[in-house]
Amino acid sequence: MAGFLDRAKEQAQSALNQGKQKVDEVQAQRAGNDLLKRLGAAYYAEKRGNGAPDATQQALSALEAHIATHGDGFLRG
Repeated sequence: MAGFLDRAKEQAQSALNQGKQKVDEVQAQRAGNDLLKRLGAAYYAEKRGNGAPDATQQALSALEAHIATHGDGFLRG
């Protein structure tokens, strides 16, 4: 009986870890999409004449930092 409970506990822990990993991936993807949107808005404002190049550069830097940490998988969606 103890072996069964140990296996059940391991399976539950494994499922929990997989679920947490998936949540983390989705959150990273959403953050990447938000940063990409922010970069696009900053670039658009700059080209229209009412945005600053510094804002575009800051948005680009934030996006590059996110990609360095989490990869660029969100760009493929």
